[in-house]
Amino acid sequence: MPQLLIVIASTRPGRVGLPVGQWMAQTAEEHGGFEVRVADLQEINLPFMDEPHHPRLGQYTKDHTKRWSRIVNDADAFVFVMPEYNYTMTAPLKNALDYLVREWQYKPVGLVSYGGISAGLRAAQMVKQVVTTLKMMPLPEGVAIPFVSQHIVDGRFSPPDIVKESAQIMLDELAKWESALRLLRQ
Repeated sequence: MPQLLIVIASTRPGRVGLPVGQWMAQTAEEHGGFEVRVADLQEINLPFMDEPHHPRLGQYTKDHTKRWSRIVNDADAFVFVMPEYNYTMTAPLKNALDYLVREWQYKPVGLVSYGGISAGLRAAQMVKQVVTTLKMMPLPEGVAIPFVSQHIVDGRFSPPDIVKESAQIMLDELAKWESALRLLRQ
């Protein structure tokens, strides 16, 4: 079964990304198309890029980079659960993407963006520019959650039906793209 890595991109105290990521992981497990793993960038705690060599060479010298490389390399598809900060992605997400090159290649990525009225969609558009440079396939189908804090009750994310439906569509598409891109990863 292909492995789906859900990356929680918010690291700040009081973040809503954790309950949204937990909901997404449960939803993906119930979908049944993937073995689901979660990578919480707060727990992974990568320092800002500190490798002496360009990531395309794969000559990693730091244990945290080697560990991150294994986590990403083992995944066949991704979901980034991400807020919007100043019209773009979080610095920890950009940093995590920049650490590696070949480990990301030829893998699909679905985006679960959240925020206020914009639902994080501007950040999702910015991420697409970065991931295509890494030879990833960002899906047009995604999950956009406006006014996300209204859906957090007792520390749990309780999505409206349209968000649940969007997640199912995105997961179905991720399964198709993962299968189609598998040949390129071999």
